[in-house]
Amino acid sequence: MTPSVSVERVGGEGEPIVVIDNFAPDPDALVDAAAAITLAAAGEFYPGPRAPAPPEYFAQVGGLVAAAVRKVFGYHDHLAVDRALFSLATTDPADLSLAQRIPHVDSVEPGRIAIVHYLSRTDFGGTRFFRHRATGFETIDAVRHRAYLDALAAEFATQGEPPPGYISTDSPLFETIATVPPTWNRAILYRSGLLHCAAIPNDIELPADARTGRLTIASFLTAR
Repeated sequence: MTPSVSVERVGGEGEPIVVIDNFAPDPDALVDAAAAITLAAAGEFYPGPRAPAPPEYFAQVGGLVAAAVRKVFGYHDHLAVDRALFSLATTDPADLSLAQRIPHVDSVEPGRIAIVHYLSRTDFGGTRFFRHRATGFETIDAVRHRAYLDALAAEFATQGEPPPGYISTDSPLFETIATVPPTWNRAILYRSGLLHCAAIPNDIELPADARTGRLTIASFLTAR
């Protein structure tokens, strides 16, 4: 099927989110590839195991990505793939770390773009974007980073840490500015400094199986 590209600007800062449906030419082959390898825990931020996506992945989707990066984000001179990871969300809500219970950014550096490619036919939740209520920040860059961390620390000290669970809606600290629902073979592109998290419901089972679980490919790019 032919890829379909749309752009939504979100929040008060008007940051663009690119939505590309029918993203990869053979998404079933990607699921097969994920099911054939071992995914392993990869740090405290992602709530489940990961593994590198196949090298040919960006040979298949790179043209679409480059066009979106040029047209929407305005980068024309350089585009490099830093990482592309199969990611399978499996962590029980009660077992999430603090970092997994609040929105996050992937980078505070300029020219960083993130991609989430949904590879499940079951709706396990898409991606949600947030505004931090106390600061009003929807994006975090190097200039805002310290002020944001200090504000969070002060809130945790006075209000306590968020309770166990995925962030499924607004919270006392964060307000939803947009939610992108998951669709089979949909990809979204956004600047890595946008506050976001996986919009996973807390009342569903998360299978530890690439064929039946919440499988995505998360990619991180550098552009200028």
